[in-house]
Amino acid sequence: MLGLIAGAAVASDGRVARAAASLTFDELYGKVSVLGLEFSQKVKSLAGQEVRMRGFMAPPLKAEAAFFVLTEIPMALCPFCSSDSDWPDNIVVVYLGEKQTFVPPGQTIEVRGTLEVGSWTDPETGFVSLLRLRSSEFYTV
Repeated sequence: MLGLIAGAAVASDGRVARAAASLTFDELYGKVSVLGLEFSQKVKSLAGQEVRMRGFMAPPLKAEAAFFVLTEIPMALCPFCSSDSDWPDNIVVVYLGEKQTFVPPGQTIEVRGTLEVGSWTDPETGFVSLLRLRSSEFYTV
């Protein structure tokens, strides 16, 4: 019984909550070809579930915003793309629960949020993404 509880968190109402699955940038895509990016089996299986990722916050458009781009390596500029066909294989869009002040781009962070998979255009910004974390929060590590 102890082994089962060790891998889970107990919510305040007594329910056992599953720990967020870890996902790395190397695990996002199964294949990159001239036809584009293909999601890995791990990403497909985690779609709609809470995951955690580590990376770097690309410089946001505003000092406070409700989203940012998580990158594999520190970046001086935000890697915005005109379409999902130009989508880099080492970024994920992170939508926060509320607007926050961001951290310097060289600071490692861990993000937790619900993984959303597939092409989507943000109606407010026009930003096109392939992978997103929704209802997210981040911490410096």
